[in-house]
Amino acid sequence: MAARAAIAAGFVLALAGTTWDTTWVSAATLDYDFYKAKVQPIFLAKRPGHAPCVMCHAEANNMLRLQKLPPGQATWTEEQTRKNFDTVSKIVQAADDPLTAKLLTHPLAPEAGGDAFHSGGRQFASKNDPDWKIIAAWAKGATLAPAKK
Repeated sequence: MAARAAIAAGFVLALAGTTWDTTWVSAATLDYDFYKAKVQPIFLAKRPGHAPCVMCHAEANNMLRLQKLPPGQATWTEEQTRKNFDTVSKIVQAADDPLTAKLLTHPLAPEAGGDAFHSGGRQFASKNDPDWKIIAAWAKGATLAPAKK
């Protein structure tokens, strides 16, 4: 016990004078540009045997509440995209391990480690699904490669 106290005291002393950003660490790793270019289009895509996510999740009364598409539009406005990003980011940040976030497990087939039930069906049969991999990469902090000059 004395060793733990000494370690803790040393840790506190080492951090004295350090300022901390109190936001979730994962918030800094979730890239808006990657989300907008790679993740958000998944919510609009029609998957075989399924409706696009936006059909059920636009203005839904559940965790994944996406913005309603503007009338006659095929994608969201910048303001709506930011709101969707905030919503989806909170889902990822709620999990200790981003790969266990409901965003990834809820639509994943149970045989692949997903939830037993998703009213939208098994959107992803396995973790090898390209769209599941894109969302997982973003959840783990992927960013878009810088544009070449």
